[in-house]
Amino acid sequence: MEPAVASAPTVYNGLYRHGVDEKRRVQVPAKWRPAKPGIEFTLIIWPKNQEGPCLRVLPPDKMAELIRDIEALPKGDQNKTALKRLVGSGSTQVTLDSGGRICLPDDMVKAAGIGEQAVLVGVLDRFEIWSPERYANVQKADSVMSPEAFRLMD
Repeated sequence: MEPAVASAPTVYNGLYRHGVDEKRRVQVPAKWRPAKPGIEFTLIIWPKNQEGPCLRVLPPDKMAELIRDIEALPKGDQNKTALKRLVGSGSTQVTLDSGGRICLPDDMVKAAGIGEQAVLVGVLDRFEIWSPERYANVQKADSVMSPEAFRLMD
């Protein structure tokens, strides 16, 4: 009997530009789609960017990790409760439809400034959905930081 082989984790790499249809659905690249149907991704409005928020898309293991990290904060820390509320109220679960698309909630689309086009950006263990305009500014900022960032890999 052959031993069970653990499947390799999905690597979210590459950059994709896709249209957003009238129902606010956007295509997820085939290589980023879960092998099993019904897997939920978590969409979070991610405000940690001076260019403006984007949508961060977490696979189930990364959402579980985020919850563990928040729970590990000290019990009396008021930031912990605030963070739980912010993440809880600013996120939602989505699944891919039969066409490999996810539906972006209206309030999230507005917060992220996403219109008829979206840029899906691989962030290795998760991915982000940006408005093309905001992402162009992020690329400029990233290119300035890239020499220093790549030094981390030495």
